[in-house]
Amino acid sequence: NPHLYTVLKGWGFRYKLLPDGRRQIVNYVMPGDLVGLQGSLMGEMQHSIEALTPMLLCVFERGELMSLYRAHPDLAYDVTWLASREESMLDENLLSVGRRSATERLAYLLAFLVTRARSAGLTGGAAEELPITQSHVADTLGLSLVHTNRTARKLAARGLLRWRDRACAVLDVDGLMRHARWERPAEGVRPFL
Repeated sequence: NPHLYTVLKGWGFRYKLLPDGRRQIVNYVMPGDLVGLQGSLMGEMQHSIEALTPMLLCVFERGELMSLYRAHPDLAYDVTWLASREESMLDENLLSVGRRSATERLAYLLAFLVTRARSAGLTGGAAEELPITQSHVADTLGLSLVHTNRTARKLAARGLLRWRDRACAVLDVDGLMRHARWERPAEGVRPFL
């Protein structure tokens, strides 16, 4: 794909497939995220992206990235900031999958998504809706769908979440954060390209 994209509206996710069709969701994309940078530097993206909701994207020519770096160093810094932030998120996700229990993983993922969605202006209110299914969660956390369902029921019994049709309502994000033993790191001023 010859383009880079800034997400202006909507939700999506980045994923990779194994040859047998098993999917690993590696991260979620929200407004302000830059998509396609990997393809600019490596020739092609090593993952795919799927929309969870209708999305609006701003399109940039991938071939113009080096011109942007030369002519607008402040924007080049913003691109670097976004890439560094993505790396930091992936580090935390890998820690979660590798070392947290199943309930801690799910609590972390939902708290992480709510805090990201809040900063992108996507949620608010008493029950914050995430447009994900238990299948998305299973493919993000490396759990079976049955294990994901059991794990979700444990957190629902504690009053932390409620599953709806094709969505998850987060009822207590602070409780999820405590359960996951996770505090969102300070992000500073987020650039928007």
